[in-house]
Amino acid sequence: MNTQIYREDFHAWALQNAQLLRDGRLAEIDIENIAEELEDMGASKGRELESRLGILLAHLLKWVYQQERRGSSWQATIREQRRRIVRLLKKNPSLKSELDEAFLEAYGDAKLIAMRETGIDEAIFPKASPFTIEQALNDAYWPEQAS
Repeated sequence: MNTQIYREDFHAWALQNAQLLRDGRLAEIDIENIAEELEDMGASKGRELESRLGILLAHLLKWVYQQERRGSSWQATIREQRRRIVRLLKKNPSLKSELDEAFLEAYGDAKLIAMRETGIDEAIFPKASPFTIEQALNDAYWPEQAS
């Protein structure tokens, strides 16, 4: 019964299983789907980290490669993403073990985002990130022009 509700009405399934847990009726909970949902919740934090890093790195690239268009909006986006990433890592310290890989993946996305938003050919951007993780997350770091 629980599995059918899971497929047909996730909201009702979640409320029902939460109540079963609270009532201590463990034999009745939908263990397999609960485990799957918990794993997905954990994975979503990793996807959020990668996404925020991609936005941050794209704006840092734009900051370097389109200096004439620098403005308070880009600066605010960079600062916002830095704060949100630091907060995400603080609330989910186990994500720090995924930071290096997420940073590498995010840079590939960042080049595409920057290309789309600037019209600059992707080949102009460095193959590897010109920023370190430490630089990217440091509020005091503002890159200069491209060499």
